[in-house]
Amino acid sequence: MTELNPLDKSFESGMLDTDTLGIGELLKDREIPRFITIEGPIGVGKTTLAKRLAESFNYETMLERAEENPFLAGFYKNRRQNALATQLFFLFQRAQQIQDMRQQDLFSPVRISDFLIEKDRLFARANLEENEFKLYEQVYSQITIDAPKPDLVIYLQAPVDVLMDRILQRGISVEQSIDRDYLELLNEAYSEFFLYYDDAPLLIVNCAEIDFINNDGDYLTLIDYMLNVRGGRHYFNPTIFS
Repeated sequence: MTELNPLDKSFESGMLDTDTLGIGELLKDREIPRFITIEGPIGVGKTTLAKRLAESFNYETMLERAEENPFLAGFYKNRRQNALATQLFFLFQRAQQIQDMRQQDLFSPVRISDFLIEKDRLFARANLEENEFKLYEQVYSQITIDAPKPDLVIYLQAPVDVLMDRILQRGISVEQSIDRDYLELLNEAYSEFFLYYDDAPLLIVNCAEIDFINNDGDYLTLIDYMLNVRGGRHYFNPTIFS
């Protein structure tokens, strides 16, 4: 007998396990995307939101493992010298995660991820020299074939000043050498990428004044809004709803 996934079990019992905020009632009779991807620049809160949504929905997570990249610390100190090695490591790592996910799809799990595989190419284009990028493209085209498409992409935005402050506050040592110019470069790259993105329904979230951990009102309003997204491009600014 095939075992139900955690979300199915929760609905079978009439509510989700995490119901202290009334999330079970909020989700009642509403369709939840089965594969959600959260994207955005460093420090914007991708992983934080992914973990909280996964807990609320009883979803599995597929998270970036930046701490495993042995080239990352050197990259933040000298991007030009360490860009190619850093990028290829991330590419192989993310491709392996996606391969593992596909192997597990026999049981139709539900997931939330804090990265979009196409993001890897976005970073490569921003960081690599022309010859390096050509080499990267050859590798990328071979190992990202048939990557699964999300049912919903949530793109988190924030100004560089906000990103710098959050990076400082969370105190991850390897990130403390990230400079403002690099964050500006990433923000521009993300804006351009999502300007043309149409592979999945897209929800763009203004995170300048949102706190997914400490402000339950913002969090619940976001959930309510995202469950109405069925296709196309949508924008969520929590200050409008306050």
